[in-house]
Amino acid sequence: MNPEFSLPGPDLARPVWAVGALVHAVADALQACFNPVAVRGEVSGFSRAASGHCYFTLKDDAGQLRCALFRRNAALLAFTPREGDQVELRGRLSVYEARGDLQLVVESMARAGQGQLFEQFLRLKARLEAEGLFDAGRKRALPPMPRGIGVVTSLGAAALHDVLTALARRVPHIPVLLAPAPVQGAGAPQALCDALSKLYLHAQAGSALSVDLILLVRGGGSIEDLWAFNDEHLARTIVASPVPVVSGVGHETDFTIADFVADLRAPTPTAAAELASAPREQWLGALDEQRQRLQRAVQGRLDAEGQRLDRWAARLGRPSGAVAAEQLRLARLAQRLEHAQAWRLQQERARLQGLAERLPRAVAPPLAAARLRLEHLSARWHPATQRPLDAAHERLERARLRLALLDPRLVLARGYAWLQDDAGRPVTHAADAAIGQAVSATLADGRLDMTVAQRHLR
Repeated sequence: MNPEFSLPGPDLARPVWAVGALVHAVADALQACFNPVAVRGEVSGFSRAASGHCYFTLKDDAGQLRCALFRRNAALLAFTPREGDQVELRGRLSVYEARGDLQLVVESMARAGQGQLFEQFLRLKARLEAEGLFDAGRKRALPPMPRGIGVVTSLGAAALHDVLTALARRVPHIPVLLAPAPVQGAGAPQALCDALSKLYLHAQAGSALSVDLILLVRGGGSIEDLWAFNDEHLARTIVASPVPVVSGVGHETDFTIADFVADLRAPTPTAAAELASAPREQWLGALDEQRQRLQRAVQGRLDAEGQRLDRWAARLGRPSGAVAAEQLRLARLAQRLEHAQAWRLQQERARLQGLAERLPRAVAPPLAAARLRLEHLSARWHPATQRPLDAAHERLERARLRLALLDPRLVLARGYAWLQDDAGRPVTHAADAAIGQAVSATLADGRLDMTVAQRHLR
């Protein structure tokens, strides 16, 4: 026998293990003595392979243990483990024979202390739900354009930066009022209630900075980190809010009592800011659409009124034309009256002349008397015929004066002007003329051709 492998005296009775056999035996011993096993510690180096299996190390101040969480059990996790999480594992100790490493094959994982806290959460949730604090009927819709937005979170939280960045990008014109408060720790619930109460004062009428909407936000964490938002007093303070409250606490998979009593639950703080603020471009687009609709409506009304005015103008004609036609009619009537009076006078004279010529010369004395009578009648006839003629002339003069008062030239002589467009239609309102339109102005002594440069409407 090779002396290198010889064993002294009593050791000759002990078996010599093959490596694989020894590792297998140790694994069997572990299985028999410890499994199943539960262990608590801190997650370190968590990774998920392409196969879906998860590998990490569980450690504390005194030691560490390699862990494997295979795909089937990993799919049942209610959360994603992160570096530093305190967890409780249940599984079986084994030895990875290929390397001889001790490992824990994890069958279930929960956050440390989650069981007791989760039971408290479920009891409070059931009691508040029975009171109707979660009812959809008491939830309010968010204002589409709030005058101001209140934010409650910690000054050092990353959630504050995310919310302010989203609001500045989407609605930079809306003021934001911050009410800082710690978001975890023993005094956090009361501090959050106090911060909300301060914002409620700005939701009242007469406040210098009005708040129409409140965001209650913080980043993700363990159930212990988010426990301040499972406080009953905080829940009732949120329910008493005079304005809608949006809860954006933790990540999408995290739920708190504040989420259930808030008017709206957002999966993240950034999502809460986006739900509370429609982007400015959306409002500007809607405003521009309304402007176009109003402009089309006004233009259509102006076109219809313009057409109606044109029809009335065509029926009425120009005032100067009506005056001229009336003057012509009166002149014709006056001429006819003068002709009629002259003709009647001529007829009477001719009749008298004929009577005078038919009288015999032998009856000179009677003729002389007749002549005297004729002269006397002629003297009486002239005034009798002249008076109606004078009255007619007087009526004609009065009509001429009335017509003269209607003459547009008298109005033009007082400093006014008659405006027409290039089609000859009257321009009576400033709104009827467009900028750059050519118009003509008739004055007392002539006409001016002009172009509209500005309009001043009353």
